[in-house]
Amino acid sequence: MLAVARDYFALAKPRIIVLLLITTAAAMIMAARGLPPLGITFWTLLGGALAAGSAGALNCVYDSDIDGLMRRTMDRPIPQGRVGIRDAVIYAVVLGTASFAILFFLVNPLAAWLSLAGNIYYVVIYTMWLKRITPLNIVIGGAAGSVPPLVGWAAVTHQIGGPALGLFALIFLWTPPHFWSLALMTELDYHKAKIPMMPNVSGDERTKREIIYYTILLVVASLALYPLHVMGPVYTAAAAVLGGIFLYDTVRTWKDPGTTWARHTFKFSLLYLALMCAVMVLDRIITPS
Repeated sequence: MLAVARDYFALAKPRIIVLLLITTAAAMIMAARGLPPLGITFWTLLGGALAAGSAGALNCVYDSDIDGLMRRTMDRPIPQGRVGIRDAVIYAVVLGTASFAILFFLVNPLAAWLSLAGNIYYVVIYTMWLKRITPLNIVIGGAAGSVPPLVGWAAVTHQIGGPALGLFALIFLWTPPHFWSLALMTELDYHKAKIPMMPNVSGDERTKREIIYYTILLVVASLALYPLHVMGPVYTAAAAVLGGIFLYDTVRTWKDPGTTWARHTFKFSLLYLALMCAVMVLDRIITPS
């Protein structure tokens, strides 16, 4: 029974859920300029977790054919036959339905519809359409992972605000260097599965340059939030330091003939996003409105 529960838990892609909930919570705290009401926080994060789990499970269902070809994903429950396609679809639908109901009735309709829109974009636009036809899959599909801050902000304010849109933009620009760094390490997997990721379509050199370009855009966009009066000086100072480190790592990745610095950049990208959320929250709390 425990093994079955672990398999269904894995279908939901829990590591991705944690990252999405961090950005949701950050937006909620920024919107409230402090801790939002406990009930709203609990139901928003629970609804968001269920929504992300539903999207993750549907992704596993649709990609089960290629997951079995890649070393990174071949141990997932569906390729290994531990969970059937029908059962996985039912599980995903139950999670998605519960998520929408929780957000709609216990948070607010705007948060529910934003979350559902993000899920549809991820499953239909990214997973079913873009992922297998273009190396820009991550660039365009990155919008799906940028939606949680909008959900968090809407949960507190019943509308969409500037800081939430700023975090949306940062996550959107952060996604390509994050995933392409991973792709540099798993290029053969994507090639075997015939997924057109940047390294196996355009080569490592082009990919590394694209990582630098997008990181520059990310840093510029992050700093632009200050003159746009979205964020304050505390955030701006931290964004400059974190962006400088991120850009340094991407340059080292470009110069590295192997994958050592690609792995380093991938890991730092996760830390970068978490710290950027933290400094946005801090700046929002201590900066006068």
